[in-house]
Amino acid sequence: MNSREIVMANLERSNAIRPGITFNEKAGMINDMVGGGPGEPQNYQQKKWTEGEVEYYDDIWGNLWSRMKDGCEVGEIIKSAIKDWSDLDTWQAPVFDLEQCEANYRKGFDTQPDKFRLAGLSGWVFASSRYLRKMEIYLMDLALHQEDVRRLHDIVAGVFKIQIEAAGRAGADAIIFAEDMGTQNGLLMSPAMWYENFGELYKELFGLAHDFGMKVIMHSCGKNDEILEPLLQAGVNCFQFDQPDIYDYKWLKGMLDKYNAALWSPIDVQKVLPTGSKKLICAAADRMFEAFGGSLIFKQYMDNAGIGVKDEWNRWGYDRILELSNLPVST
Repeated sequence: MNSREIVMANLERSNAIRPGITFNEKAGMINDMVGGGPGEPQNYQQKKWTEGEVEYYDDIWGNLWSRMKDGCEVGEIIKSAIKDWSDLDTWQAPVFDLEQCEANYRKGFDTQPDKFRLAGLSGWVFASSRYLRKMEIYLMDLALHQEDVRRLHDIVAGVFKIQIEAAGRAGADAIIFAEDMGTQNGLLMSPAMWYENFGELYKELFGLAHDFGMKVIMHSCGKNDEILEPLLQAGVNCFQFDQPDIYDYKWLKGMLDKYNAALWSPIDVQKVLPTGSKKLICAAADRMFEAFGGSLIFKQYMDNAGIGVKDEWNRWGYDRILELSNLPVST
């Protein structure tokens, strides 16, 4: 089995010969996936400038961000594009050309055709909408301005429909999107509010991906157990969790089993990797393999330095994953 077949077998739970593995290829590690993106929207050129120690920049949606030059890569929004709901009448969502998007996805996928082709998107409904209004305002909007929110969601979803179609036409095996909807203790909103604002729209978007034969992979941080089943019912095929240990493994396995879904995850980035304990890191890999083997893709966290994880600690986990996969350990 090549890399693409291995990942697909894990996603479809069809007798994979080993877990999928997506670690740092540049460091000589296995990466079973190749990514592609939609590129930039039409007529967009990012504005970026520096004042003293602060860097300012805009995004494709028209929001203005700031960050310390030597700080985190992203920063925070200081001016949202839709400050008042009356702005929605004149605000212009980013416009993506279908054919150009398709070409951009193909450009990424064609570099390694034997790997699983993963299509990244430029946001998602909740993630993009909360930036357009700022998080603290947007959460109030969900309760107080439901008609305006629905209108905004429809516009934002339209941007992703173009990207999903382009990815499908380019031969993507899956789309991935990120919606961080949980805290350490639970959802940012009630399950009823989530369903009212997102449930049917997610079904529509997931259905479009499935129409093109693509899997749907969802990243979400925090504890989202209250909506995992509705998400699976809507069409999520795989959850990408960076904090798998926030869930009860027995319960999570049961939920994935029920809907024939998979898990794509690093060793827990909150409770395990930052400990710097080889024993704990290797034991965590064992627990994951035992609980989810056959429907598991092991992942390297995207910003180990940002959470204080040394390369050596990451390598301990990787080597244990190779052992579990009956592969030669790196030297």
